[in-house]
Amino acid sequence: MQIVFLNTFERQTEEGANVSAQLTISEEQGVWGVDWLEEKEGSETERWFEGVSWEEMMTAFRYGIARMMGQGFAPIVDGMLESERGPGSYLTMLQCYGEMHANDELFQLLKDWRRKTAASEKKSAYLVATNRMLWMISAFVPQSGEELSQIPGWGKAKQEAYGEAVLHITAGAERATGFPLDWVPGALDAEQYTAWLYKQKENKYKGMMDRQQEKKQILHILQQAGGLDQLQKELKLSRRELLLRIEQLEQEGYDIDPLLDRELSLVEEGERELIWQALSTFGDRYLKPVLAQVYGEDPQAHAERPVEQLYERLRLMRMSYRRKKHEKAV
Repeated sequence: MQIVFLNTFERQTEEGANVSAQLTISEEQGVWGVDWLEEKEGSETERWFEGVSWEEMMTAFRYGIARMMGQGFAPIVDGMLESERGPGSYLTMLQCYGEMHANDELFQLLKDWRRKTAASEKKSAYLVATNRMLWMISAFVPQSGEELSQIPGWGKAKQEAYGEAVLHITAGAERATGFPLDWVPGALDAEQYTAWLYKQKENKYKGMMDRQQEKKQILHILQQAGGLDQLQKELKLSRRELLLRIEQLEQEGYDIDPLLDRELSLVEEGERELIWQALSTFGDRYLKPVLAQVYGEDPQAHAERPVEQLYERLRLMRMSYRRKKHEKAV
């Protein structure tokens, strides 16, 4: 076994004692290993990763570092995470304060409004407003359009679409702070803010690890000739999320033709031809004009087939269309 990287971390306990730990990356016959060992009696080596993928190894490595630095460990040699020791930005300070000081009752009212709005507009809730936005709104309690516009991410479009509704909700809430929000950096506890920053990095790398595992699982099921129903059952994803994952695999060059052939064989040939013609006419970037061309201006009139199912067919056909177009270009 060859050690290709080694770093020492230190943390001071509440009693004032120093705890040291070693983090190593090793390689043996093409297999990478990432290990963490605290230098105290009874400690055993934690294996954070073992496998052949450099990309997965580095994600697990960074996830572990963020997790341990969030617990107070500091590396002897910095630079393993982007901006790991640099000062936080004003934006992240507002986000941190919002999460730590959210008004739970007001946050729930905002969530209820978001859920109803998303349902009426037939879109995902996060497209209306993210949890982070709602946390900040509930913590800072804006009472005017000018104040609401100071919430990070709440731009002109959201103000025009939802500003009045949100301000109607916040109008009945009390607040102990005011605008502008330049007082926030001085109000944050430095240690809590640092821990929050590392928690964001931890969540980021954990999400990347989950995506990598999802990708491996999807590819394995596709190799076993599995279809969308099996993928949805095993991955517990919505059909839309699942198709987005498959589209990403298609863009990365993976062979998804067998899946497309199986799923599209369930669509009548005449319907496939109409979709193909519409894609040729309107292009493959936006599906809404293709939907209207194939299924009419009111696709919800197809009671036997929900709009979500129609979009699923369009996405599958778009992937097939793009692959055929790429083959002709080559």
